[in-house]
Amino acid sequence: MAVVQVSEQILLIVLSRESRCGNELDIAAGMADTKPGRHVIVDFSATQVLTSGMLSQLLVLERQLGAVEKDLILCSVPPSIMRVFKCVGLQSLFRFAADRTAALESLGAAWANAARPRV
Repeated sequence: MAVVQVSEQILLIVLSRESRCGNELDIAAGMADTKPGRHVIVDFSATQVLTSGMLSQLLVLERQLGAVEKDLILCSVPPSIMRVFKCVGLQSLFRFAADRTAALESLGAAWANAARPRV
């Protein structure tokens, strides 16, 4: 797991392969609660399983960020996990991007003001 502050406005969470209980998402939710005003990108590229706990944390994080008009973007979501979002009818609630670069580009001005990190 990695939590990377891309800029003052963007937080990147890279979920690990063993992300079974959503610890990274707990951290992100806590950071969003204590330091509002950041967009959050969650990178699923190494993740193979989406648990109900992780899904619950994503919903909490989406609600927290929405309350302060910030975005949650899920990127590099494997097809097997995307099917879960579709099966439970949540694909329209979340914003998805093909990869980190696309997620950062979709944030537009927030990314334009940040130096490009090496992650």
